[in-house]
Amino acid sequence: MFDFSKGANHLPLLSQYVAEACCIHLGEEKRYLFEMRLGTIIGESGAKDIPDFIRLAKSDLTGKLRDKIIDAMTTHETYWFRDTNPWTALEEELLPQLAAEVRAGKKPRIRILCAACSSGQEPYSIALLLHKLSSSGNLSGLDPSSFEIIGIDISPGTLFLASTGRYSQLEIARGLPDFWRDAYFDSTPGNTWTLREPVRRLVSFKRRNLQDSLASLGVFDLLLCRNVAIYFKDDFKKDLFTRLSDIILPGGHMLLGGTESLFTHQNVFKLTRIKNAIFYKRL
Repeated sequence: MFDFSKGANHLPLLSQYVAEACCIHLGEEKRYLFEMRLGTIIGESGAKDIPDFIRLAKSDLTGKLRDKIIDAMTTHETYWFRDTNPWTALEEELLPQLAAEVRAGKKPRIRILCAACSSGQEPYSIALLLHKLSSSGNLSGLDPSSFEIIGIDISPGTLFLASTGRYSQLEIARGLPDFWRDAYFDSTPGNTWTLREPVRRLVSFKRRNLQDSLASLGVFDLLLCRNVAIYFKDDFKKDLFTRLSDIILPGGHMLLGGTESLFTHQNVFKLTRIKNAIFYKRL
């Protein structure tokens, strides 16, 4: 474990490197987070001090040390069907409406993007809803495969976990009612539950840094970027939402976290209330 008390004067350098790597800005008052999340990694790297650690990370051509830093510093807080109102709106109105547009020939298929998807509970929650809607006859007769769901995240570790569709008992218990678990998951060794293939194959995962262009992903009818922008500085938020708006089709919707808003882009998005949830509709 690295002793941060001997390198406190170098914390600004570490903070700058973390911001460059994953756009998370932490001041020196967040020293405890650096200690808790990076202390062991710095110690195991053999670095004699913080500048040496940063040098090692930058010179590592494999990118493994940088990935460890990103995995440690990014927040992986997520759970199933997070916040009730958006999921009610998706189930009862927005997803059936999008299905009806495909059935009417207005769209060839529906594309959905979950930004900062962490270990996959959010995109898989959408996939579960699609299967439920299809089985209850509320998807205009479409098969769920008419929807393409992509989850992106900067963390390679969480993306690997997401791709397996395998969750611990604790992760399953966070927001997932028993009827979902019993209908769509199999009990697997190690007190885990694995999402069944018909649901899992609706979602694909790609590694992307939200600092980079997302144009290669194509355009989307629905984009979720929830509870991530709160960690970014205002100038980066503005740039991020501009780039996200570029990959949302006119008439498409963006969903943010419950404490987030989009007042800086009123010329691009119209605030729209669906049921009791707030969405931003692309003009």
